[in-house]
Amino acid sequence: MKHGPVVVAFFKISCPVCQFTFPFLERLYKRYGGDGVTFLGVSQDDARATKRFVEDYGVTFPVLLDETGYPVSNGYGLTNVPTIFLIDSDAAIRVASMGFGKADLENIANELAARRQQAPAALFLADERVPDYKPG
Repeated sequence: MKHGPVVVAFFKISCPVCQFTFPFLERLYKRYGGDGVTFLGVSQDDARATKRFVEDYGVTFPVLLDETGYPVSNGYGLTNVPTIFLIDSDAAIRVASMGFGKADLENIANELAARRQQAPAALFLADERVPDYKPG
């Protein structure tokens, strides 16, 4: 967090909502990652399964493994995946999203664009059918 905000996304590979959400997180990463913004995935699965998930869903940002017993997930008090946080450099959580929340991802995009003093790029394409919410 010394370098700026962090977008962290907790997931399980078997979660259909995680599978749906991660391509949109990849879009966010491609638009706003780097230059003082860190993206991290936190997998609740083993290394082999996580590697397959990363390949299958085109994830290019770093993905870490939560150890047996999920100490990191438990430290954040998670009850569902995916859970996504935008954590500011002062450690304040600016956005917290459980499940897939279209508005939450747009809020993250808006926050990151504002930090770069640029207009946010459209996260969702006009021809995509994207629900407003999918519970995790």
